[in-house]
Amino acid sequence: MNPLAIAKADLHKGSKIPVELIAHDRAMVARFAEDILAEFQAARQAGRDKVVFILPVGPVGQFDIVAERCNAERISLRDLVPINMDEYLMEDGRAFIPMYDPLSFRRHMRDHFYDRLDPDLAPLPEQRLFPDPGDIEAIPRAIERFGGCDACFGGIGITGHVAFNDPPEPGEDISVEAFRALPTRVVELSRETRLINSVTTSRGNVDRIPRYASTVGMKEILGSRKVRIYMNRFWQSAILRKILHGPVTARVPASLLQEHPDVRFLVVEDVAELPEPTLR
Repeated sequence: MNPLAIAKADLHKGSKIPVELIAHDRAMVARFAEDILAEFQAARQAGRDKVVFILPVGPVGQFDIVAERCNAERISLRDLVPINMDEYLMEDGRAFIPMYDPLSFRRHMRDHFYDRLDPDLAPLPEQRLFPDPGDIEAIPRAIERFGGCDACFGGIGITGHVAFNDPPEPGEDISVEAFRALPTRVVELSRETRLINSVTTSRGNVDRIPRYASTVGMKEILGSRKVRIYMNRFWQSAILRKILHGPVTARVPASLLQEHPDVRFLVVEDVAELPEPTLR
């Protein structure tokens, strides 16, 4: 059966990935924040001295809620090791874009999470990690040092990417095994990713979207003990179906999550609608 023709009511049927539908964006963001704190507390209760999370910036809004709740309830995140999954790079691909750039994920984390937390409750500065092109091995070293990644949270790009692990370009051949093993690295973003990111962040100004980024690899994502994916963009309707019901292929990177033992997708109701065309 064509995955793109699978009805909303049948999305969960026959898929190896459990799907939970969420009413709307606000509920999605609130649930995301709740899951971050619940997984942190679960890892601590399991005896983890340091809790390692791979975290995205988007969907946005969850970190403000986490900070507000931690401050109100005096929940300490000092033992959290937050690894952001990606960041845009300068044109030469050798350095982060500056913090003053509105597209900076580091800026977003500072403004919406770290600076909002009571300093006594915040993750230690030396534990706040991004994949740095100047020391790209720092992420796998940290994951090994702290005993593995407890949970990877993320969204899905229009190409099916997780973090910035875009699929191979047309004519480029890579096996599922090789794609699964891709490490943290510097990547050149696909045309599709830059275009959709310009729509969601820059009013269609694709020239404003950097060509290069650093990203955690599929190796680190798939090696996480748990994976939680949040989807709230209407344009994810088609790729959602390919991930859930299509074959495991590097052409749809997140389809590799079908092989993960503890993965869950949380999807806004509108995203679950059929990806049928309409002229407006």
